[in-house]
Amino acid sequence: MYGPEFASDPASVYRRLRASGPTARVEIAPGVRATLVTGYEAALHVLRSPETFSKDPRHWRDLADGTVPADSPVLPMMTYRPSALFSDGEEHARLRGAITDTLARVESSTLRGYAERGADTLIDRFAPRGTADLLGEYAQVLPLLVFNHLFGCPAGHGVRLVEGMSGMFDGVDAGKAHELLVATLLDLVELKRRRPAADMTSWLMEHPAGLTDEELIHTLAVLMGAGTEPQQNLIANALRLLLSDDRFAGDLSGGTLPVEDALDEVLWTDPPIANYAVHYPLYDVVYEGSALRAGEPLVVSLAAANTDPALTSRRRTGNRAHLAWSAGPHTCPAQGPARLIASVAVERLLDRVPDVELAVPVEELRRRPGPFHRALAALPVAFPPAPTVGRTGDGQAGDGRTGDARTDTAGRSPSEPFVPPASGPWTPGTGRPRSAWARTAAWWRGE
Repeated sequence: MYGPEFASDPASVYRRLRASGPTARVEIAPGVRATLVTGYEAALHVLRSPETFSKDPRHWRDLADGTVPADSPVLPMMTYRPSALFSDGEEHARLRGAITDTLARVESSTLRGYAERGADTLIDRFAPRGTADLLGEYAQVLPLLVFNHLFGCPAGHGVRLVEGMSGMFDGVDAGKAHELLVATLLDLVELKRRRPAADMTSWLMEHPAGLTDEELIHTLAVLMGAGTEPQQNLIANALRLLLSDDRFAGDLSGGTLPVEDALDEVLWTDPPIANYAVHYPLYDVVYEGSALRAGEPLVVSLAAANTDPALTSRRRTGNRAHLAWSAGPHTCPAQGPARLIASVAVERLLDRVPDVELAVPVEELRRRPGPFHRALAALPVAFPPAPTVGRTGDGQAGDGRTGDARTDTAGRSPSEPFVPPASGPWTPGTGRPRSAWARTAAWWRGE
């Protein structure tokens, strides 16, 4: 589940695995064994049974006995940290409560404003050119702009957060990437302790849950990780669908924007995180004739479960019974904000450049390898050059104060807005494009 063949056609792998039942043994990285849950009902059973299946990776038997290589690229995404993602019971309730209460303080109108202004800032960079990579120049950067506002993140932290997150999701120097991410977040926490402001970092620090610095850092890592990689994939996958599927293309040309329908379709058939929600049986379990061993990772395939042939309903529009947000006690607490950001991103783009088209046939679009995500490597498009709207102030939120002499790697102070420099068009036939994350990091450096 970790090579380019799986990334290019995971559906065929799921079909093959279903022949052995709703669960199947897999290898998610070299030397890392797991059981993949492919059935919808089986997935719900695992996700809704915390008394049998734990989220705490300290139950992982192969990791404890050294079977899993210490340098495995999946470890930064799977090893224990004190956060809601890796906890159960009362501890999970305490840590999750801090997240849900903090998210509740974010006004929808404020969030929409951040997303709209960020979208216009990015579209202005490529609108006059008539070509763009909607992944590296738009879908990937917009969530980062929004989150930097929400978390009060100074401009100088941007490149480090990008590099840390990219390494963890792609499995490139994953251990070093995690260290970089933690160090950057620790610096952010220390800054907010000195200078609290009206942002999510400060609100988490003051929450009655009493998060320790370690818990706070890993809570921020979970929120930022969940709000960037999955968010960019949701936006990019929705745009790919709208621009390539005849069911939507006709509506677009007729002036109707079926954005919500497209999001429903993507969340069912092409969810941004395809395989994750890792659980560990607390004891040996037999499920529909298959032995689930205590301490062996159960990786829930949200994508395979959503497309399970056993599901009787094929209606996607308006149907929110999909598992793209997971289910049970660990269901995503930010699905409303995530959907709002994605809707704004797609609507704003189609409003500003309504005649946008894919620059290559849809079958030539490549996917980034990896066992967990469902991610495009690039989304090249072309369109008639469009005017700019000239929005400003849509980048980093800074730390809420003026006169700070610190600067980022491009010489900007934290209070200056981040506006990525213009980049050239994506050109088919020029070899493998740079990693989208690498392009974003370059933007933050001012290259």
